[in-house]
Amino acid sequence: MTIPNEHMNAPAPAQGYAGDVSPLLAWAWVQAGEAELVDVRTDAERTWVGFVPGAHALAWKQWPGMAMNPEFDAGIQALGAGGKKLVLLCRSGVRSIAAAQRATALGVQAYNILEGFEGDPDAQAHRGLLGGWRKRGLPWQQS
Repeated sequence: MTIPNEHMNAPAPAQGYAGDVSPLLAWAWVQAGEAELVDVRTDAERTWVGFVPGAHALAWKQWPGMAMNPEFDAGIQALGAGGKKLVLLCRSGVRSIAAAQRATALGVQAYNILEGFEGDPDAQAHRGLLGGWRKRGLPWQQS
């Protein structure tokens, strides 16, 4: 896959974690072996909306009630133990910020993937039409 240069900008600085990256830059890092992709959405979201083959599934919060995942800390530390960057993907790029901040506090180099899996909401608050992992044509599958 050839990635246009305008989507390959350097990570944008962020407070409390390594930075924000475009979906395309995150995927380029994964393909180059520089990063591990971590999907922090719930198990239900990955089942209903789709998932990225090969991504590490490690929910930040889980149903019922969107409770914190008690296994997140140990899981993110294990994924970061190899020294690679971690690029975190959620639905919209919001939960992945909180997860990246927590990972950073645990000593892991973590980046937030902008736009998330489904992209930004349009004028009618619908997702899936404006950016995001799927809209950018990156690998994903429906369960």
